[in-house]
This record gives sequence, C-alpha cells and structure tokens, in this order.
Amino acid sequence: MAGNGNGNGHEEFSFSNGVVARNGLAKVQTHKKQSEICHDDSTTPVKAQTIDELHSLQKKKSAPTTPIKGSEGAFATISDEERQQLQLQSISASLASLTRETGPKVVKGDPARKTDTTPKSHVTHHHFTPTLNISDSALKFTHILYNLSPGELYEQAIKYEHGSFITSSGALATLSGAKTGRSPRDKRVVKDETTEVELWWGKGSPNIEMDEHTFMVNRERAVDYLNSLDKVFVNDQFLNWDPENRLKVRIVSARAYHSLFMHNMCIRPTPEELENFGTPDFTIYNAGQFPCNRFTHYMTSSTSVDLNLARREMVILGTQYAGEMKKGLFSVMHYLMPKRQILSLHSGCNIGKDGDVALFFGLSGTGKTTLSTDHNRYLIGDDEHCWGDNGVSNIEGGCYAKCIDLSREKEPDIFNAIKFGTVLENVVFDEHTREVDYTDKSVTENTRASYPIEYIPNAKLPCVGPHPKNVILLACDAFGVLPPVSKLNLAQTMYHFISGYTALVAGTEEGVKEPQATFSACFGAAFIMLHPTKYAAMLAEKMQKHGATAWLVNTGWSGGSYGSGKRIKLAHTRKIIDAIHSGSLLKAKYKKTQVFGLEIPTEVEGVPSEILDPVNTVSWPFLTSFHYCLVLGFNFLLLMYLSFGLQWTDTKAYDETLLKLAGLFKKNFEVFANYKIGKDNKLTEEIVAAGPIF
Repeated sequence: MAGNGNGNGHEEFSFSNGVVARNGLAKVQTHKKQSEICHDDSTTPVKAQTIDELHSLQKKKSAPTTPIKGSEGAFATISDEERQQLQLQSISASLASLTRETGPKVVKGDPARKTDTTPKSHVTHHHFTPTLNISDSALKFTHILYNLSPGELYEQAIKYEHGSFITSSGALATLSGAKTGRSPRDKRVVKDETTEVELWWGKGSPNIEMDEHTFMVNRERAVDYLNSLDKVFVNDQFLNWDPENRLKVRIVSARAYHSLFMHNMCIRPTPEELENFGTPDFTIYNAGQFPCNRFTHYMTSSTSVDLNLARREMVILGTQYAGEMKKGLFSVMHYLMPKRQILSLHSGCNIGKDGDVALFFGLSGTGKTTLSTDHNRYLIGDDEHCWGDNGVSNIEGGCYAKCIDLSREKEPDIFNAIKFGTVLENVVFDEHTREVDYTDKSVTENTRASYPIEYIPNAKLPCVGPHPKNVILLACDAFGVLPPVSKLNLAQTMYHFISGYTALVAGTEEGVKEPQATFSACFGAAFIMLHPTKYAAMLAEKMQKHGATAWLVNTGWSGGSYGSGKRIKLAHTRKIIDAIHSGSLLKAKYKKTQVFGLEIPTEVEGVPSEILDPVNTVSWPFLTSFHYCLVLGFNFLLLMYLSFGLQWTDTKAYDETLLKLAGLFKKNFEVFANYKIGKDNKLTEEIVAAGPIF
C-alpha cells in the first residue's frame, strides 16, 4: 500500500507488509531519494548561524539621513556615523560633572543586549569618549537609551522595573513609589539677581527660594547617580505646537516609566527634526530614585525638585512621581513665554467647526475636562496652552487624565484612550485578567493615565487654533449662591481669574459639614512664576485686542449649599456652554446681581429660567401658608417645586451665605491688592473694584 505525499506520483513512504511495530500498527518505512526532498514547502535557509543572529535579523534598522539646514548644496547630508557622534557628544555634555570638567563615556544601546556571538562585520559601535578623563566615572561606559519607542520602553519596564505590567487594554501599569502626587513644599527655585526681581516671592507665592550653590550640590548628586548606572534614558522632545516659539527639552531619567511618560506628554519629534535637534533649551535630570541629602541647606525632606532658570535646568531627587516633570516644565513656560509677550495658561481648549476657539479654566472637580471634551468640537488640548500673536497653541503632546472612578459611560474618550502606549499610574488590576478596577483607591486616589493626544478621536492636529472667542471660568460653588452663568467685563475677568475660586465639599463621616472655599491664583497657583496680576493683565489685553468674551460658569450647587441644595444638572450646564459657543448668549437680556455685581441672562434655551438668578431659588413665603396649600392643592405645589427644583429655605439663609462667600473672596484678594501695576496703580484699583461690594 503506497501513499503519494506530494501528489506528484513519486512514492515517498509505504507501510511494510507483515511488519508490525511495537504498538501493533504497521511499521512505516521511508524511501529517501538523493535527488528529491520529502516535502514541497521548503524555502531558502535563513542567513543566520546562531539564534542571536536570527533575532538580529528580526529588527529593521531605522536611521534616516536628511539634509542639514545651512549645508552647502541641495543634497548635502550628514552620515549616520557623524550624526550619532554629535548626539552622543551633546548627551555627554548634558551629563557632565561640573567639578570634573567632563562628561562620562557614553554609548548607545542596551547593556543587556548580547553582541559577543554576532559577527564583527554586523556590529556598529556608536560611542563618545571625552578628551579629559580624570575621574573613576571615566572607567566605564554609560549606555544611552535614546528616544526609544513605546514598544522598546514596554520591554525595558517589564523586564527591569518591579510593578510594571501590561493591562488587558494594552496600557502599561506602573508604580510611582512612595510619592503618588506632587510635592509642592519640596519645590525650590534658584533666587539670583534676575529672579529676585522678576519672580513672585513671599506670601501666597508657590516659589520657595534656594541659592545657586545648593542647586549645584543637588545637580552634582543627581548627575553622579545617573552616571553610576549602566544605562540611562534620554528623551529629546519639544514643548509648544507653535513652531515659532517651541522649546527643545531633554529629559535624562533612570526609569523606562519616566521616559514613556514624557514621550507621551511632550511633542514627539520626527526623525528629521531629531537629526537637527542640537543643544536643548532646557534639561531635566530625573534622579528620583535617589534621595537628596537632608543636611544640605534649604532641604526639608529627602525630596527636592529644583529649578534653575539661569542654567535652564531642573533636578529631581527623592520622588518618582512623573507629574513633577510635566508641571516643572509648565512652570518654566510660565516664566519664559511672558518674556515673549505670550500668555501661558492652565486651561483646556477646543475649537468649533467654524473656527471659534474657547478656553476653559477650572480647578479640580469643576468639570473642565468634561466640558472641554465635546464631540461637536475639536480638542486642541486639555491642560496647558499658550496665547500668542498667532493664536493659541497646546504646550504638550499628550493628556494626563485622572482615572479614579473612570468608566466608559462617563468619559468614553478617556476610557478608550487607555490602550497600548498609555501609561497607567498607580492603578489596581486583577492579577489574572489584568482588568483595571478604576474604583480601587488602595494605592492612591490620584490614579492617572498619560497618553498621546492623538488617542483622542476628535483631537485637532497640529494642536493650534486662532485667537479665542470665549474665555470660560469654571467654579464649582458648593455654597450655592453664584449664578449658573454670568458675563464678565474685563475688570471682573481679571478679578475672578486672579481669584481662581472653587469650593471643596467637606467629608461626611460625622454628618454634613460646611463646604470649604478654595482659591488658586490664575487657576494654577502651584505653577505660576510671576505675580498673578501680570498674567491677568496680559489676559485682559489679549481679550480686548481680539474681541473675546469672558464668562463665569457655576457647575456647583443652587437653591442651597451642599447638603441642602442640589447640584446643577450637567445637561443644563452643557446647554449654557452650547449657547456660549453659538453666540446666542451674547444676544440675551441681562440683569445685575447684588454684592458680586454679575451680569446674568434672563433666559437660556433649554435651561429653567428660575435657576439663572440665585435669588429666584429662595422659597416663596406663601408656600408655608396652610391656606395656600389648600387653595392651590398639593399636586400643584409639588409641580412648582420640581419646576424650580433648587430652592433656598429662606431669604435670610441665602443672604448670609452670599455675604460669607463675598467675605472669603475679599480676604483672599488682600494679598494681591497691595501689588502695584504701573506708575499710577489704576489697573490694580480697577481689579479690586470689580470684586464683591458689601
């Protein structure tokens, strides 16, 4: 009995007649022919002698060579070897110890990668050795992992960093160590002859001083730590989508998590832009795994985040929380951009299909992310922007979203953005399925996701737009006395912009307590460098020049404070925002409120007119009359209550709460009222006069 294995009639094997194998089946005998093979799916053997060589063939090399600006001839190029040498020379200079006058020996590539079995002809070593070698650090190479891709950084994180896992959605889950948030009390800025005059110091300021010597001590400590490692990650990227005013930034870090985070948050250069990158405008040394010396002058803990604006450098010691890098660079932009007459803003920004741009300011819990993410509009950015002569531009290349209680239903765009390439900080997930539980606060309540902005479906790329048409200041007023929307004049805009008000809801473990007013200058006091009135004056100037209108929108309570009133419905707030975008709210009739002197519309389409003026939410006196209850009937009264929905119990309680909030505004503004703008101080007086009067 014969079988045709390849269908060509040639016998390849047969079952021997009468020959039985051990298992009782007929024994198979093969008939090998010298001129033929036993199968027809063969291919040319791989060009590799070892498994390592085979793995090396799997990866395609990508090192484009492009014309260099200013080179002679249209096709003048720089070789790959020269380009690599220049990059490494620049990185070595960044890692230089100033006391030893030289940088370390640097070489590109992962030190763990095997090369001993690869033929010498296939190996290309790109390294740079300084001319002066007068320290022990000169005896070793520091391997540079330069601008790695997300896939490469995943491999590094999972292999070498404990607490790094791939979640079910493809995101990289990481841990930031003991610190799960920023450390504002450990942030220092070098105070020198220039910054002493230019920056905002003293009461209310986020800027805590340090001297040049202390900065250099910490810088040396960070650089020595990074140079002691076998490998460091280096990211060369950009800030600001406005090509005329972008900054080149270099981030040197010890963790793949930090490198991937900044890959997402900064603007990613093209290969061509990377070749011409040159010397960075600002450098971050992130040695967060290594503590600062607590005996060093100005140090109050083992954590220190230091800015030296003259040297254009930032040093991080004692904290692995990645947000320090993002917000540190934001602080730098708050210093550098106003020097170019560009206003840096802590805001969300979107643009309509007709080209109308809106800025959204608001502290945590005000709905800034929710309201700036609109499926009918394109997202320019969610957090940091510049407003210059060319219009608005996003500072960043990514988004840094809160994840606590995240769901597909509440925030579908953010939920769907958590995929391969996204960094998930400090989240909790199922050990088997790797499904993330966004409600779990076991590690921290400040769980975060960092992802490129193009992961948002309606993101506008490039992230730039024309001059804003509307400036929206969001406040979650838990006192329940601010109107749902009011139109602001320029002086009021500056006053409320400087105030940066919202209210936090107190804990309820021991019953309902009073809400707490929170003020953050310019809606981002922790990051501003100059006095708030300087940013406010720039905002008013640009609004006046380009015809923008400002609005104060309350997304908090109405008809009573937290615990007695009700939260203004999101649907009503969205209707108000829609009316602002469309321009219809500008055409509405307005009336003025008491104390705060706000202009409020008498009607907004889709919003109950009764809630537009907080005074109207005070309960009617006759509703307590038994006579009217009989005459009007219970059902009618219930209907009226539901219609109003939000009602204060009496006029006295409303008035007392209104005056209380006004007093808190006034007290908060005292620290700003003493700052003089201009020789005659008229602008300061106008801003103060725009506050509550009582």
